[in-house]
Amino acid sequence: MTAITLGPLVLPGDRFALIAALVLFLVITGVLAARISPRFNSWSTAVALGSLAAARLGHVIENAGHFAGTPWRALAVWQGGFSWLWAAPVVIVATVLMLPMRRERLWALVPLLAAGAVGAALLHRVETTPPIAPPALALISLDDTAVDLERLAGQPTVINLWASWCAPCRREMPALQAAQAAHPEVRFLYINQRESEAVIRAWMTDEGLSLGPVLRDPYGAVAGHYGAVGLPATLFLDADGRLRAAHLGEISPEELARQVGRISAGARAP
Repeated sequence: MTAITLGPLVLPGDRFALIAALVLFLVITGVLAARISPRFNSWSTAVALGSLAAARLGHVIENAGHFAGTPWRALAVWQGGFSWLWAAPVVIVATVLMLPMRRERLWALVPLLAAGAVGAALLHRVETTPPIAPPALALISLDDTAVDLERLAGQPTVINLWASWCAPCRREMPALQAAQAAHPEVRFLYINQRESEAVIRAWMTDEGLSLGPVLRDPYGAVAGHYGAVGLPATLFLDADGRLRAAHLGEISPEELARQVGRISAGARAP
């Protein structure tokens, strides 16, 4: 699963890569401020904050259709979503205006290149998903139908691991329901983790959601099989039943659309 566990804290892989790159950038620029020029203090702050804002804005603009109905989601940075090419103008302008000496500008390349290299390497490592086969496990749906997870081949599948007590799980359900309606060629399975049938039914009735099929996993076996260390977790399986991508934490509509498009395209390819 693409996540890093630090004691009780669970970070999605992309967020961990971003934080690690940012910390390295600030450490190196702190050294440069002490040994080369104090201007690196204000430069590093401007570059860090400006790059984050520009990259997030770029992501929102590139996915404007997904933000049109819910513009407030532009502030939902916990969902992830940054387009780092949009940060380049911020870095260039800040460097030109705040580091007037050629020597300073050359030294500025050190934290930029180091942070970029470390962030890219970590992101590649944590987002490399092993093609795990489905577990040899049959679960019962709320309508008492048995679903054999080992026989999921033949159709791309999205598996959402959730629980009614999980606030991010509840927030992402409407996006999953919309994606299921928009992609009839993809199978969606909502596998509840460790809750009773009565609790599941009561919550779905209160929320007015029409999801299906909803399966009960009373022992968390599916989460254990795929290595999901927290909820929600969304798994994307290709038409052969193999895991192709995994997302830990609340998934944004644009990321959901991207991953569903990937497994759908794979199924359509000759």
